[in-house]
Amino acid sequence: MQFTSTQRRALAWLSIAAVAVLALWLLGPVLTPFAVAAVLAYVLTPLVDRLDSLCKGRVPRVLAVAVVELVFIVAVLAVALLIVPILVKEAPLMREQLPLLLDGLAKWLKPLLAQLGLKVALDPVSIKAFVFKYLNANVEDALASLVSSVRLGGSFAMAVLGNLVLIPVALFYLLMDWDRFIAQLVALVPTRLRPGFDSFVEEADEVLGQYLRGQLLVMLIMAVFYAVGLSLFGLDLGLPIGLFTGLAMFVPYLGFGIGLVLAALAGLLQFASIKALVMVAVVYGIGQFVESLFLTPRLVGERIGLHPLAVIFALLAFGQVFGFVGVLVALPASAVLLVAIRRVRTSYLASPLYQG
Repeated sequence: MQFTSTQRRALAWLSIAAVAVLALWLLGPVLTPFAVAAVLAYVLTPLVDRLDSLCKGRVPRVLAVAVVELVFIVAVLAVALLIVPILVKEAPLMREQLPLLLDGLAKWLKPLLAQLGLKVALDPVSIKAFVFKYLNANVEDALASLVSSVRLGGSFAMAVLGNLVLIPVALFYLLMDWDRFIAQLVALVPTRLRPGFDSFVEEADEVLGQYLRGQLLVMLIMAVFYAVGLSLFGLDLGLPIGLFTGLAMFVPYLGFGIGLVLAALAGLLQFASIKALVMVAVVYGIGQFVESLFLTPRLVGERIGLHPLAVIFALLAFGQVFGFVGVLVALPASAVLLVAIRRVRTSYLASPLYQG
C-alpha cells in the first residue's frame, strides 16, 4: 500500500502530535513549573520591554527583568497576605461570638422543630464544650499534628517548595531570553506553513491581550466595589476581604466563593444577627450580577467570544486534566483554542465536503 504525499504529511504531523501529548502526559509534574513560568513570562515580557525601552539601553536588561519580577512577586504576596489579618481577627471573635450564635440557633430551631413534630433535645452547653475543645486546643498538639502530616506528605511538601523556588528562577531566564526562545520555536515551523502560522499567532496574541487587559480591569473594579460595599455595612474586615475577593477573581468562581465565605463568617462573628446575611446577600448579590451580566461580558467575554457555558466547561475540563494550574490557564488557553476553532470552521465551510 502506497501513501500519497498528503497522507504522508498527515501521518507525520499526527505522529508528532501523539509524541508531544505522550511527553506532556508522562512529564506533567516536571513541566508544570515551567508551564506556569512560561505563562507569566508571556504576560510580563511587554512590561520588561517597556521598561527597557524607557531606559533606552542605559540600564542592563537583567535589571529590568529583576525589577518587574520583584514587583510581581510582591503583588502576589500582598494579595495572599490579605488573608492574615482576616484570620488573626476572626479567631478570637469566633471564641467570643460562637456561644451567642449557638444559643440563638438553639432558640430558633426548637420551636421550628416542634412545629414539624420533631422532638430533638438540643444541649447548647454540650455543643459549646465540644466546639471549645477544638478552638482552645493546645498549640503543641496542633504543631505536632502539622509536623506529622508534613512527614507523611514529605514528598508533596518538597514538591510544593521546589516549585515555589523553580518558578521564579525559570521566569527570570524566560524573561531574559523570551524573544530568542520564541524565534527558535518559530524557526521550527515549515517555511510553506509560515504565513498561516504567523497570522494565527498574531490573532491569538491579540485575543489574549484583550483577555488579560479586560480581566485585570474587572478585578480592580470588583475589588473596589466589594471593599466599599462591605465597609458601608460596617464590617471591620471589609477592606481586606473586599480587596481579596476582587483580586482573587483571576481564579474564576473560586476567588468569589472564598471571599463570600470569609465575608459571611466575619459578618456573623461581628454582628451575630441577620444583618450579616443581609450584607452578604446585598453586596455579593449585586457584585455577581454586575460582574456576570455587565463587566465580564463587555470587558472580557465579548473580546474573546467565549459563551458562559464554554467558560464553565473550560474551567472543569482544564481543571480535571491539569489540576489547579489548569484552572488558572483555562480561559487564556480557551481563547487560543477559539482562534483555532474559528479557522477550522472557516476552512470547513469553504471545503467541498460542506458545499457538496
